Amino acid sequence: MSLKVAVQMDPIESIDISGDSTFALMEEAQRRGHALSYYLPQHLTFRDGKVTALAYPVTVRREVGAHAKVDDGAVVDLSTFDAVLMRQDPPFDMAYITATHILEHIHPKTLVVNDPFHVRNAPEKLFVTHFEGLMPPTLITSHAEEIRKFRAEYKDIILKPLYGNGGAGIFRVTPDDENFNSLLEMFSQSYREPVIAQAYLPEIRKGDKRIILVDGEPAGAINRVPQKGESRSNLHVGGKAEASELTDREREICAALAPELKARGLIFTGIDVIGDYLTEINVTSPTGIQEIKRFGGADIAAMIWDVIEDKRK
Repeated sequence: MSLKVAVQMDPIESIDISGDSTFALMEEAQRRGHALSYYLPQHLTFRDGKVTALAYPVTVRREVGAHAKVDDGAVVDLSTFDAVLMRQDPPFDMAYITATHILEHIHPKTLVVNDPFHVRNAPEKLFVTHFEGLMPPTLITSHAEEIRKFRAEYKDIILKPLYGNGGAGIFRVTPDDENFNSLLEMFSQSYREPVIAQAYLPEIRKGDKRIILVDGEPAGAINRVPQKGESRSNLHVGGKAEASELTDREREICAALAPELKARGLIFTGIDVIGDYLTEINVTSPTGIQEIKRFGGADIAAMIWDVIEDKRK
């Protein structure tokens, strides 16, 4: 089976090929004989019922600095493609949401991964709230007094923006932290959305596990351990990746999510687990598949393409 595939992504020349999950997906697609094009989100267009993009045929290879050969671009009708991978990085803002509305016009005739309707309706820090008993104590509000009461109850808490990504804007507020009120002021001035507060989980010192699910089924995991003096475990802020296996509790969490992920067409999902608690469900642009394979885990890019090809049959 040879598919015609478009990838909606950030500028291809700027990606880190040693860790970028989109690059791994493109490599695997090319290995299978699929024809690849890529385009930038700002080149997506809707006019008179048709969805087009200024797209560039591309071939990739694992050579730093020469990892992509990009041919001349042309405006193409995306409904003529077999699949579109929506892989630009967040933020999950109105530009991102608008792109999901536009791509809905071609899905499912053209398979959009992940389903744009359900991506829009499953922001990572809100989607998780629908799974009772899996989250740590959590508060979502713009009401400063409610946040103060939450802190008084749990003492040691995490504050973060509701639609943040990559560890940006995350603060640990300890019981004796005198910056608490200043942080509340900063959040209220910087964001129109509510803030999310969660009880601090000491287990973060042992790591924040990223588990990848393919069509609802767990495919592999890595543990991300924060640096000393840091409460964030994100790899790009210094977190260290370690090989990891799933615990019984993590399998229980995956089993609870599986029916909803499959029903919503969320083929490629990354969840974050600290200790016994699920903290986020990432459906926008999950990462981690290269690290999992590097530690001897599954070839998740191949698993994802197996699912896409099966759905295209």
